Amino acid sequence: MSRPVTLRLAPLLAAPLVIAAGAWAAGAWWVARAQDPAGGPVTPAAPQAPTTPRGRVVLKGPEGPPRVDTGRGDAHGRPVRVDCGSCHATRPPDVTRREAADAAGFHHGLTYAHGGQSCLSCHDASNYDRLRLADGTPLPFTGVIQLCSQCHGTQRRDFEHGAHGGMRGHWDLAVGDRERQGCTSCHDPHAPAYPTVTPVFPPKDAYRVRGRAHD
Repeated sequence: MSRPVTLRLAPLLAAPLVIAAGAWAAGAWWVARAQDPAGGPVTPAAPQAPTTPRGRVVLKGPEGPPRVDTGRGDAHGRPVRVDCGSCHATRPPDVTRREAADAAGFHHGLTYAHGGQSCLSCHDASNYDRLRLADGTPLPFTGVIQLCSQCHGTQRRDFEHGAHGGMRGHWDLAVGDRERQGCTSCHDPHAPAYPTVTPVFPPKDAYRVRGRAHD
């Protein structure tokens, strides 16, 4: 008597199952390789766009409290300078002083014309080595632009857009640095208005001076 057909077909049916199991195992191995040590998938890093070096905007202005020359020298002949508090700490503040003639000591010869403001409108009476805002908030001398902007808002707006204040360097920071001048780089803080300007001849055209037409 012959064996059942199903027994003869068993090896044929088992072969695909072995192949499928091997394929599944291989796939599981590759998935495991695609995991980082923390268990998360490894995502290829996105290509980084090349960065263009950017220049700096350097703001010029006072680096700190002013130092007053005493007119004397030290043992090496170098001028002796002192800070404002060296004298102001020895005398009470006077909020009524509004004229240069009222100043004493090192302030002789000071030209003062600043909208009728008193000295203590800008200087901190509790510490003459710093400034003060209109609400009494202390301000270091390096913050002079913030101080001036309280009253000169139009000039501050124009300064922010590059239409007011001196500038050197490059408009395009991708080319190089830009240097901006602060308020006291051009204006005397005690007499900020410019004197009357006398018009002069316009600049000469370098091309015409050399006898060549301007493009």
